[in-house]
Amino acid sequence: MPELPEVEVTRRSFADAIAGARIEAVVMGKPLRWPLGCDPQILVGQQVVGFRRRGKYLLLDMTQGLLLLHLGMSGSLRFASGMPQAGIHDHFDLVTNQGTLRLHDPRRFGAVVYAQAEHSPVAAKLLGGLGMEPLSEGFLLSDFQAGLKKSRMPIKQLLLGGRLVVGVGNIYASEVLFLAGIRPTTVASRIGAARVHKLHQAIRSVLAQAVKMGGSTLRDFSNAEGMAGHFQTAANVYGRDGLPCNACGTAIALLRQGQRSTYFCRRCQRP
Repeated sequence: MPELPEVEVTRRSFADAIAGARIEAVVMGKPLRWPLGCDPQILVGQQVVGFRRRGKYLLLDMTQGLLLLHLGMSGSLRFASGMPQAGIHDHFDLVTNQGTLRLHDPRRFGAVVYAQAEHSPVAAKLLGGLGMEPLSEGFLLSDFQAGLKKSRMPIKQLLLGGRLVVGVGNIYASEVLFLAGIRPTTVASRIGAARVHKLHQAIRSVLAQAVKMGGSTLRDFSNAEGMAGHFQTAANVYGRDGLPCNACGTAIALLRQGQRSTYFCRRCQRP
């Protein structure tokens, strides 16, 4: 499933190319997870004024309203001129005078939703429960520490929930906790101030590195130019159960938390 780094990589791969584009047509394929929420003709003639991200949502700002795009579990976006004819898994084309933006999604868990404004009910419903942006100046250590102190959840599951901080998906949570030296099962409120500081820094560091490396491609993720990510090749613990820890040589352990695989080093990561 594409996480924050993959979504940010997607955004960066065509944000400049689509800026200022005028929408000429909208082509709808099979229904997605949620309806578009408007007559597609409303979009025709509008101009793209910006392309940003909130959590795992991409926000395409137009002269009137915005589109919220979500890649779901297997979705990907392409933006190019001379796009080939849509295939069976191509479900949304936004045709502009600068190229066509296409959502390809074999499982159809992705979405394209129109909202009149970011504060309108449909947008607020999708974005309102999202936590702090980890790569922004708004990701304050004080707020992060206060959020941890309120929670009795295991730290990994709290990070995955996305209500305190967004974007720390399953791969990145394992890597972040290894870098911070914290056992994934540790109760969030029991983490001391020094380790909270290390965890805060690790979240920024791991996600920034993942974006720099193009995200992670475990199955079929690629950016809007068709390029795969490479972060998985630099993982310290994720997917390495039974292999020696890069830091101490102890075999990497695997456990299940909330039906998700968790990887960690018993020696380097303390409860």
